[in-house]
Amino acid sequence: MKIKIILLMLTIVSVNQFKLYAKFSAEQNGKVKNNIIYNPVQYKTILVDGLNIFYREAGEIAKPTIILLHGFPSSSHMYRNLMTELAGNYHVIAPDYPGFGQSSAPTPEKYQYTFDNLSVTIEHFIDKLKIKKASFYIQDYGGPVGLRIATRRPELIQSFIIQNANAYVEGLGEILKPLTAYIENQNTETEKAARFFLMLDATKWQYLTGAENSENVAPESYIVDQYYLDRAGNDVIQLALFRDYGSNIALYEKWHQYFAKYQPPMLVIWGKNDQFFTAPGANAYKKDNPSAEIHFVNGGHFALEEHYSEVSKLIINFLSKKIK
Repeated sequence: MKIKIILLMLTIVSVNQFKLYAKFSAEQNGKVKNNIIYNPVQYKTILVDGLNIFYREAGEIAKPTIILLHGFPSSSHMYRNLMTELAGNYHVIAPDYPGFGQSSAPTPEKYQYTFDNLSVTIEHFIDKLKIKKASFYIQDYGGPVGLRIATRRPELIQSFIIQNANAYVEGLGEILKPLTAYIENQNTETEKAARFFLMLDATKWQYLTGAENSENVAPESYIVDQYYLDRAGNDVIQLALFRDYGSNIALYEKWHQYFAKYQPPMLVIWGKNDQFFTAPGANAYKKDNPSAEIHFVNGGHFALEEHYSEVSKLIINFLSKKIK
């Protein structure tokens, strides 16, 4: 009888030790939220219209989806920190556009690099993943890509999180003048000025100018972006998109009409020191969507590099009220 009791006690101790070990292992290899173990971020590729579209994915599929659309000259890499902050509450997905990051980068002869076409590819990407409803987080180029999809598919949009993505002329900064000149008159001189935005000095400037503290900006942010920009043939891809940027401004009124008609729940978060898209561009969203919630952070164009934790809290608070 004593032997049976001793064996029983040893078994209980062993089981408890195993549970503790399993919990420790889960916390080291993933995250535990509400007793559900998930990997913070996975790195995937899916075939869309003959192109390999790379994307980052985190969180549980059953939870509300946020699609994060990146800006220039970045990729889904710009969302690396924010995704881990949001993964416990949401299903988060961040794709790389064709010509950016780890996605296919066919030559302009094989793929038309326009904002219309990028939006079609990303729309097909969303359909391939069978996503029926999502919040869109848009930054910089993510604006014209995401807003084109929204105007074609309003039923897809649950809310917008807008971070330094411009849709109003009052938000266009003076620093954009060389690109405007290139759009309006393409010649050797204007192309040379436009090409400056493809150089390391310009990429680094985008990340550091307006930052609250440049020492908080990880160097890999702009180094990774520049690596992709420096790939053979990528300059031609980026110049094609520069030339097409005027098509976005031409759609501003259409996007305003969409905001006024559908009044999507809208959280506007703006790096207030951004010189590309200035602070008046953030406040302008209230003109067509008076219920838009607007917050400024002490940062620049890539405000997430310093403020991803603050931004994640704003998003969680906002979506908890808007998305059930």
